[in-house]
Amino acid sequence: MEFKKVPYEQNTLTELTPEQIEAAKRVYGDIYLITVGDKKMYLHKPDRRVIDLATTSSRQRPSLFEETIMTNCWLAGDKEIITTTDLFYGAAAQMNGLMQTATAEMVKL
Repeated sequence: MEFKKVPYEQNTLTELTPEQIEAAKRVYGDIYLITVGDKKMYLHKPDRRVIDLATTSSRQRPSLFEETIMTNCWLAGDKEIITTTDLFYGAAAQMNGLMQTATAEMVKL
């Protein structure tokens, strides 16, 4: 099975099957399920392009950082998470986990 991502605005998927999750992993790597109350959303890990866009957007309004990550990495879910303030901020608190990085070390020579 091949996974075809639908842009957030046109996306009507509210659930992903285990087969769709596995297919999405082959394309995007890590896939995350974030639940807020009884609402849920499926996101893939953001790439540098999305992080750069989110960083630039946040200069206009700080919450646009998380919103940009959510909408650009959206695979399926309840869109009320993005449109309802308390649900949005509950999900936004999980965004750091979405952008885990490798540990680097620097040694002065």
